[in-house]
Amino acid sequence: MSAAPDLRLLRANLDGRERVIDIAGGRIAAIREPGEAGPKAAREIDCAGALVLPGLTDAHVHLDKCLLGLPWRPHRAAGSVRARIEDEKAFRRESRVPLAEQGAEALLDRMLRGGTTSLRTHVDIDDVTGTGHLAQILDLRARWSGRMRIEIVAFPQSGLLACPPAADHLDEAMRMGADLVGGLDPLGIDGDAQAPLDTLFALAERHGRGLDIHLHDGGEGGLSEIEAIIARTQAAGLHGRVAISHAFALAEADDHRLGRIAEGLARAGVTLVSSVPGGARCPPLPRLRELGVAICFGTDNVRDCWNPSSVTGMVDRAMLAAYRFDCRTDAALTALLDHATAIPARALGLGPGAMAPGLPADLALFEASCVAEVIVERRQPCRVITQGAPAWEAP
Repeated sequence: MSAAPDLRLLRANLDGRERVIDIAGGRIAAIREPGEAGPKAAREIDCAGALVLPGLTDAHVHLDKCLLGLPWRPHRAAGSVRARIEDEKAFRRESRVPLAEQGAEALLDRMLRGGTTSLRTHVDIDDVTGTGHLAQILDLRARWSGRMRIEIVAFPQSGLLACPPAADHLDEAMRMGADLVGGLDPLGIDGDAQAPLDTLFALAERHGRGLDIHLHDGGEGGLSEIEAIIARTQAAGLHGRVAISHAFALAEADDHRLGRIAEGLARAGVTLVSSVPGGARCPPLPRLRELGVAICFGTDNVRDCWNPSSVTGMVDRAMLAAYRFDCRTDAALTALLDHATAIPARALGLGPGAMAPGLPADLALFEASCVAEVIVERRQPCRVITQGAPAWEAP
């Protein structure tokens, strides 16, 4: 007989079937039929028919930007990326509030209550913050290590050519423990399609890290940037280790160009990350998925100098996608949750992605009969388990 589990979940709903889930050492030890014999558990929880899903992954957030811990701040920046960067830097020059108090801790708490158990956060590296914000987020990651799995991207928000100190700070950030090299709009911010990518891929090679590059640039320039990243990823042997966030230019591509780029993304193992934004710049995500591109969902900005929005849950993000892309059937709605579970696990190594013996016991429990109901009703979890232990329960 196997060792006694640390935790046993009774009357768990797994896709319409009642099951018993045994958890030991932070992982799923067994999934059994009701009444099937098993060793005595140290603790039992009656799920009372709650739907049990793998913990959700947020593949794009900015913990260091969030202002949820401060009084309301009206949005002040003009509409361009550059104007938002400058407005945020002006705020940071004045603010001396530690990031945890500014909003990072409040954001993590909201995300956990929404069922997120893994995330990728970008942390600004520039001439105002240096690596100071990274040091704070590394400390926050350590303090939250028992509740949230956090991956960190060192992100040159002000560019590289436009902000000369940034490249050296990125190099230091890799030595400090950042997980990935970040990048931003070679043309739109630095005015050079190639030189910033030269620096970013060189840093990735030097430190053995992957990359996550924000691309807001539209039109032919933006499409060419995506093609350049695909080519560089293949040349550097970084298959499966590069992500492009936003990729707004894909919303403007004709079907032939879109198909050609999608083929390249799939072949190079480059992942797209989207917050499913409003307006006309959201890529055609369902079509890209049909073409074999790995797509992950993320929240992006939450109550910060860029955006006053506070949509923090991945269930809400899936509902935004359902509304935008007119998903109505149970199958189409259920597939949307893959972008916060199975796909980030497979493409980015983030989150358990599924529920099976041996996988991490990061779980979100919902009072719902099926995934489609969770999304349409925008249900919040009634309980969250991380690393095999209860982390949150609805009052």
